[in-house]
Amino acid sequence: KTALSWVKKGGRYSPDDCIPRHHVAVIVPFRDRDQHLKTFLYNIHPFLRRQQLDYGIYIIDQIGTSKFNRAMLMNIGYAESIKNHKYTCFVFHDVDLLPEDDRNSYTCTTQPRHLSAAIDKFRYRLPYKAIFGGASALSKSQLQSVNGFSNKFFGWGGEDDDMWNRLMHANFTVTRHSNKVARYTMLRHGKEKGNKHNTKRYKLLEDGYKRFKTDGLNSLTYNVVRIQIHHLYTRISVDINENEVMKTKGNTNYCLEETKNRYINNIAVDSLKTEN
Repeated sequence: KTALSWVKKGGRYSPDDCIPRHHVAVIVPFRDRDQHLKTFLYNIHPFLRRQQLDYGIYIIDQIGTSKFNRAMLMNIGYAESIKNHKYTCFVFHDVDLLPEDDRNSYTCTTQPRHLSAAIDKFRYRLPYKAIFGGASALSKSQLQSVNGFSNKFFGWGGEDDDMWNRLMHANFTVTRHSNKVARYTMLRHGKEKGNKHNTKRYKLLEDGYKRFKTDGLNSLTYNVVRIQIHHLYTRISVDINENEVMKTKGNTNYCLEETKNRYINNIAVDSLKTEN
């Protein structure tokens, strides 16, 4: 705590010697990864401070018995963080990724940005072109224009590919820094309890275009169990009812068959190549 005494309660920071141009909420979907949280916090705070950002760290902790839903936690993080501050940029960040280069700016531009393009686990190479996982940055308007992430992906895999499809359908272009800049170290971890491979992910991806307008920020249902304001972060513990979320239809048919064929099929093939 002494080393990071400049961090304000709740994981907030804003520079005193200048007027920040970027107001960033860093949203971390989380469950049972406390062994990584401390390492993440002690790395990310100095990194963000050096970029002179007005920022806050939000740990969105899924409790209860439902399978882990990373994408829905990110939607919840967005919905809860804007209640606290006028954030204009949202960085969605896995807790096991540590940025290596200060030139990797945690800001939002006119296009969505995939931040973690070069991870040591993948020999600092992009696993496949349509990847949008790990760490990414979206402005408030970009997020709202695609209705956030899908809430339907319980378990491992598929949610980031669905977001890629949403961005492509909305005519966005995903940007990345070069592999010399967008470099990350991944903290080692074993198999995660409650986060088995989502066997329904390819079917959800195939039908995702039907739900873009009805499955996302405008269909969030969750229960905030507690909010804890720590020194280095705000921890929001939520319970998600998988049965309730999955029975929500959200399957309005839109004339997007071309969109489906253009984006979904390539992702399904590319994603298979990167599975463990």
